[in-house]
Amino acid sequence: MTRWLTLSRAAQLTGMSRGALQKKIRDGELASFDGLVSTEALGRAFPDVELEQQLEETGAFERIERIKLEAFGRRVRERVLPSQEMLAQRLFAQGQELAELRRHLARYHQLVTGVQERLATLLLQAPHPALSQVATQLDAGLAEVLGSQTPVDPYALMDDMLRAISARVTLRPSNREFLVEGNDTLLEAALKAGATPSYGCGNGNCGLCKARVVSGEVRRLRPSDYPLSEAERQQGCVLMCVHTAVTDVVLEALEARSAADIPEQSLVATVKAVRPLDADTLLLHLQTPRSNRLRFLAGQGATLGVAGSSTDFSADYAIASCPCDERNLHFHVRRDADDSFAERLFLGALKPGDAVNVRGPWGDCVIEEDDERPLVFIAAGHGFAPVAGLIEHALAAGTSESITLVWTAPPGGHYLANQGRAWAAALDDFRYLQLDAGADEAAADAVVAALAEAGVAPERSTLRAAGPAAFTAALAQRLTAPDIRYFEV
Repeated sequence: MTRWLTLSRAAQLTGMSRGALQKKIRDGELASFDGLVSTEALGRAFPDVELEQQLEETGAFERIERIKLEAFGRRVRERVLPSQEMLAQRLFAQGQELAELRRHLARYHQLVTGVQERLATLLLQAPHPALSQVATQLDAGLAEVLGSQTPVDPYALMDDMLRAISARVTLRPSNREFLVEGNDTLLEAALKAGATPSYGCGNGNCGLCKARVVSGEVRRLRPSDYPLSEAERQQGCVLMCVHTAVTDVVLEALEARSAADIPEQSLVATVKAVRPLDADTLLLHLQTPRSNRLRFLAGQGATLGVAGSSTDFSADYAIASCPCDERNLHFHVRRDADDSFAERLFLGALKPGDAVNVRGPWGDCVIEEDDERPLVFIAAGHGFAPVAGLIEHALAAGTSESITLVWTAPPGGHYLANQGRAWAAALDDFRYLQLDAGADEAAADAVVAALAEAGVAPERSTLRAAGPAAFTAALAQRLTAPDIRYFEV
C-alpha cells in the first residue's frame, strides 16, 4: 500500500535536496498532493533504486553523509546508531502501530465476513440475481486479494527502517523538519540540519533552548541544572540540549529568523589548531567552552583579540564555518602588516591551548529563511571565508534548488580550490566557477560575464557576495537579484 511522505522525508530517502525535489514537482516530473509525496510517485520518478544497496547504506544517506563530511570539514564522521534502549523504544513504538493496524484489519475482516454471511442467508431465503452477482463479486475480490502478493515498496520499507534508527522532528511555527540520529540531542540534531533554534550554553544550564512538546515522545539524555516551573512541565516543556526524540516529535520553539535575533556575546575560546592554507593564509581553528558557545548565523563575523594582553591585538574576521558545529569556529586569516592580530598569528605567537577573546556576531549577509530559489555565492579573494560558511549552511539545510559558487582571485590565490571542486563533484546541483580575474573592481565584470556564460540568472536567484569594498561596490552596480547582500573583507 502506498505511503504519503513529507518532502523532507522524501529527500532523505532519495538522497536529493528538498529544493531539487521541489523543482521536479514544478516541472511535473514528481507528483505531489498537499505538500506530500507518495512512495509510489517516488518509485516512478526514481525507478532505479536498488533496495539492498540502499539498506546497506542505512537509508540512502551515504551521499548526504559524504557531502556533510566535506562541508563540516571533519576528517572522520561515522554514523552512530542509537543506544540499545533507544532502539528498543522506537521498535516498541512501531510495534504498537503495527498492532493497531492489525486491529483495524481484524475489524474490516469481521465486517466483510459478516456481509458474506448475511448475503448467503438472504440468497437462501429468497434467491435474487442482483444479490447473487454481489456475492460472487465479493467472493472473487476476496480471493484475488488473499491470493495476490503485494510487490515490495522500497521507499516505504526504507522509511520504516529510518524510523527505527532515527526520529523526525518538526519545529513550529516554521514547520522545519530534521532527523535525530544516533545519540544526538534535539539541539545538536537541529543545528546539524541547518535549523536555527534559540539556545545558549548547550548543556542544560541557561534554559534558552526551552521548547514545548506538541506531540511525540522525548527522553532525557543528560542531567540539567535549569529548573523548569511546574506550569512549564505540565505544558510539556523540555530543554532541547538535554533531550532526544524517541518517536517522531512536533516541537514549538523559538527560532532565529534574521541576524537581529542573535544577541551580541563575549567569550574566551581556545586555539585548537593553526595551519597554513597557502603562503599568505592561515586557518585559525578556535573551540569555545562547552558551557559558553557562540551562537551565530552563517555569513556573520566576529572580533578576535589576544586574551590577557595589555596591547589591543584585535581584528574583525568573517566566520568561515557553519553554525551546525557551533563549538568549532574557523577563520581564514590573511597576512596583513596593518593587522596586529594576524601578524602575531603568522609569527607563531598563538599556539594550540592559548586563549582568544571572541566578541560577536555581527553582519547581516545571512540567509534568513529556507530559500528554495537557486543560491548564487560570489567570492573575491579572501571573501571565500564567509561564503564557505554560507555554503556549508545551505548544504546542511538542503532547501535550495541549486547552488552556484563563483570565486575570483589572482592566479594562485584560490587557497581552498579543492573544496569548491569537492562540492561540485559531490552534488549534481552544485556548480563551481573559478576565475583568475583578481579581486578588484575590474573582477566584477569578469564575474558578471561568467554568470551569463554559465546560464545563471541572478535576477531569479538569492545572491550573497563577499570581497574587498571596491569589488562589492562594483558588483552591486552590475547585478540585481530578489535578495542580494554583501560582506566586505
